[in-house]
Amino acid sequence: MPRAERDVFLMSLGPKEFKSLAFDWKFWARKSQLTPPGHWYTWLLMAGRGFGKSRVGSEWVREKVYANSRSPLSSSTGIGRIALIAETAADARDVIVQGDSGILATSPPGFRPRYVKSDRKLEWPCGAVALLYSSEEPDQLRGPQFHAAWMDELAKYRHATEVYDQLQFGLRLGDRPQQIVTTTPRPIPIIRRLLADPYTEGGEGGTIVTRGGTFDNAANLAPTFIRQMQEKYSGTRLGRQELFAEILDDVPDALWHMRMLEVRSTDNPKGSGMSAEDIIRLPYMRRVVIGVDPSGSRGEEDSSDDVGIVAAGIGTDDNFYILEDATSSGGPAEWARAVVAAYKRHQADIILGESNYGGAMVEHAIRTVDRHAPYREVRASRGKHVRAEPIAMLYEQGRVRHVGQFAELEDQMCSMSRSGYEGRGSPDRLDAMVWCLTDLLMEPVARASVGTMRN
Repeated sequence: MPRAERDVFLMSLGPKEFKSLAFDWKFWARKSQLTPPGHWYTWLLMAGRGFGKSRVGSEWVREKVYANSRSPLSSSTGIGRIALIAETAADARDVIVQGDSGILATSPPGFRPRYVKSDRKLEWPCGAVALLYSSEEPDQLRGPQFHAAWMDELAKYRHATEVYDQLQFGLRLGDRPQQIVTTTPRPIPIIRRLLADPYTEGGEGGTIVTRGGTFDNAANLAPTFIRQMQEKYSGTRLGRQELFAEILDDVPDALWHMRMLEVRSTDNPKGSGMSAEDIIRLPYMRRVVIGVDPSGSRGEEDSSDDVGIVAAGIGTDDNFYILEDATSSGGPAEWARAVVAAYKRHQADIILGESNYGGAMVEHAIRTVDRHAPYREVRASRGKHVRAEPIAMLYEQGRVRHVGQFAELEDQMCSMSRSGYEGRGSPDRLDAMVWCLTDLLMEPVARASVGTMRN
């Protein structure tokens, strides 16, 4: 409606009608956000960042519970039991339950569940109960049983297939259990497995797929966000995956493939909420280095590429660990602070900076922040793809672990082929990582064993 007509219509509503309209999801939702018809088993909603996936999941759960309050999901119990699964316990609380598009925010006051934080559950007035789970503990799903389930960001789970399989054993209540999966896609086995079991109209079970992009929801997103996403990621592999929800096939002749990157450490990088228990799981780092790949710009205003900053180490198990991607898009003062901060955060042995592009400038910027930081120049005598090949072999041997999620770094890795870089811009993060692992790979074990002591 034109704004004037819309205002007249809204003013004509009474308080009860106005409140009812505010929580009428079928009125506000786009068609792609509404529950598809049919007797499918899994609704796989693969959509880009900002599409409204969390809102869809919350509304689907509310729809299930509301239906339960009128016609129970299970004729034997009369109470709906729902599993809510997120990547972490914090995500389950902050996104699924208490988020801006979470269940509490989207529920009308007269039918809002009670959040029992200590028991990790939601209780509705009708008696329905939803239990919260973290993908980090798949065994929590052994035993409980459910009428329905919502898995949020399944493609990010470290144990995605195990979590999914454990849930299936418990999804057994009622006449027709169903589950919704809301995720930005990655080409992991469980996503491909769901896509390989399509729902057929008029049939029973299978997966019904809804796809959508970030810009479908542009009316509800900040214009600056839309502009930045278009300018920075349009045409990139990362943009195709994160904005347009494409499941990307590997670049022909690529040095890295997504299946090589599926094995990760179970820990988060230092400085990103790593607990004492997490630190114990990582082996002792015999040596840690910080790699810096300068953009080649002379200052902030003409910078076209980021400055790649990566921390990596070699453990006592002789495996290599990518500890952090601290890449910066700022000027020399900003990225130099980021380099020194990473050096101190990881108690690194040395900072490596490529000298081909402004080597003296790199060292000067770092020395300005910390004149005592150990620094060494490294010079590229071969092409980027040639330098990257020995590092790709380490991945093929299963000797490199990523300590966390590094989507932009991995995007650059999968865009590097044996004939050159197929991605957009410069592979700054990849170059920084290659310098790190090359140094660690060439370091004699005898010298590496006397690295700085670390907690």
